[in-house]
Amino acid sequence: MSGRRGPGPLRAARSGRSRPDRGSVAVEAAILAPAVVVFVLLAIAAGRMQTAGGTVDAAARAAARTASITREPGAVDSAARAAADDVLRQDGVSCQQLRVDIERGTLGTPAGPVATVRVRVGCTIGLRDLVVPGLPGTKTLTGDFTSVVDRYRGQ
Repeated sequence: MSGRRGPGPLRAARSGRSRPDRGSVAVEAAILAPAVVVFVLLAIAAGRMQTAGGTVDAAARAAARTASITREPGAVDSAARAAADDVLRQDGVSCQQLRVDIERGTLGTPAGPVATVRVRVGCTIGLRDLVVPGLPGTKTLTGDFTSVVDRYRGQ
């Protein structure tokens, strides 16, 4: 073994050579972090709207079906609204404003023609808690369903 030493880790560190890309990771992270956060918040908003949209459609289906099987003509509106509200509450959709429009169509006509009930549910959901620039504070989602009245439900 010779007495000659090669460049070791201590000598390379003491040589004074600096790396030109030192600190660039921090700069890149500072530039990319806000973009990543906005992207994640947009994905959350899209998921929230997709889930709530499916729930609003289910609420319209439930309200129309309930209206079509309700025997008392005076109780159709309240029964349909209650059915829509139950579905929204069960799925955890909080509407800032809920609208349930019921078109009775041929409901209440004598047996013979096909009677239908159409229900439109509108639910305004809040998006302000996401704080994404350019994103509206609320979004109104609508669902629509037509149900055939059961002829044999008993008048």
